[in-house]
Amino acid sequence: MTTKPSIPVGGQALVEGVMFQGRSESASAILRKNGSIETFSQPRILVPWVQSLKKVPFLRGIVALYESLKNGSAHMTFASDRYDVDPSEDAVEKPEKKQNIFMVLMIAIVGVISYVFGKLIFNVTPALLAAMFQSVPALSGHVIQNLLEGGIKLVLLLSYLYLISLTPLIKRVFQYHGAEHKVINCYESGRPITVENVRASSRLHYRCGSSFILFTVFVGIGVYMIVPIDPLWVRLVSRIALLPVVIGISFEVLQFTNRFRDHRYLSVLGKPGLSLQLLTTREPNDEQIQVAIEAFETWERAETVQPDVKREG
Repeated sequence: MTTKPSIPVGGQALVEGVMFQGRSESASAILRKNGSIETFSQPRILVPWVQSLKKVPFLRGIVALYESLKNGSAHMTFASDRYDVDPSEDAVEKPEKKQNIFMVLMIAIVGVISYVFGKLIFNVTPALLAAMFQSVPALSGHVIQNLLEGGIKLVLLLSYLYLISLTPLIKRVFQYHGAEHKVINCYESGRPITVENVRASSRLHYRCGSSFILFTVFVGIGVYMIVPIDPLWVRLVSRIALLPVVIGISFEVLQFTNRFRDHRYLSVLGKPGLSLQLLTTREPNDEQIQVAIEAFETWERAETVQPDVKREG
């Protein structure tokens, strides 16, 4: 007999590890050089007015992105600082559980700026490349130009993900990404979190950020249809100005596909995002699965036994 979980959980892959977070707590685990597993946990830092904005459709996607970067920054720092430290020469103390709020906020802001900067390049470059084909009659129409721009963006995205997946470090990160999904799928199915059950679970998940990135490509095609492509400066400015709109709508699409993932017909809407995850996840080995389970159990103990939400403002 299985019991459906009542506490929602999300997560992300780290360097040699996995992080999970729920309503009030977040926890991560990483694999050390000697094969041991080290964990780190902290209460989520919640800002009341930000939580209010998360209830507003189309705006909550941007808020969720900001909050994810802010709450995940300490875990990414923990993983990058600790995974390659030789335990026999371990002179570095674990990160303090009580993070300096100002520093966490600044790291989150830098993360958001980096993300937005990357999105700007990702949006502006395809627009410039598509505009180069406007002299070709068959590719000069408004609709065709938007479709061509979206196609170029999709090719750039797939090429980028494929190329980085060939590097040893990113390949292992993608394996931990797969382990994270497997643990969440096992948890959401109500089965005990064991290596065997997790290994048998799918490495794909409807709520994944990879799906969200893909949805921004398709949603962008539709949104950019409402603005002119000439002159070129208007086209480029509109891609930048409408980026928050694309992000907001894409988040709602992601939520919709997750809500109806078990629907007989509507579940097909999430299939493109799941297909992209074939690139951004890899099958993990049992050692990586054990790291993910350790992270999950650390989070679960903190979330269910001693919930402690830290609030600002």
